[in-house]
Amino acid sequence: MAVSASSHATAQARRPGGRSARVRDAVYTAVGELVGEGHRDTMTIPQVAERAGVNPTSVYRRWGSVEALLSEVAVAALTGDDSLPDTGTFAGDLKAWASAIAEDIFRPERGIYLRALASRGGLDGSCPCWEHRLRQAEKMAERGRERGERTPTPRQIVDHVVAPLYHHAVFGLPGGAAYAEALVADVFALAQ
Repeated sequence: MAVSASSHATAQARRPGGRSARVRDAVYTAVGELVGEGHRDTMTIPQVAERAGVNPTSVYRRWGSVEALLSEVAVAALTGDDSLPDTGTFAGDLKAWASAIAEDIFRPERGIYLRALASRGGLDGSCPCWEHRLRQAEKMAERGRERGERTPTPRQIVDHVVAPLYHHAVFGLPGGAAYAEALVADVFALAQ
């Protein structure tokens, strides 16, 4: 029986990403499990492949090294949530957003991912995590301005709220929701 073009398109729509996405997801899960079990410094490509149920050649071909793989998994973990709070006010949104970031990045496994990103070689002046947070700040500030609220610039938000949170998480300094709210108060003082 011949498969029509429309049924082929329907089958593809049900299989977003196909095998490549399944391999990626399995490898990401394996890396997360291994990092969570404390194997960050001893992790090998064959170990990741075995845990993921894929051929090591597939992992080597796509990522090349544990460092490249960990960096990609870190970016995915740290930029995966695209939701923004909508409390009805910019101040409420910014406090909730900053607190959610703090709760996420101060988890032990996130520190490992942040340090992996900080140590990656060949930096080209861009960071997917930073760009993601800047886009989120732009959306929140725009929404606030549409409601007639005075807002700090997106750059002020990432420089004075997000950057200190990440700095504290990477270097093991105290942080959390209370610290995030203090940073939000500071950035509002800048906007006055």
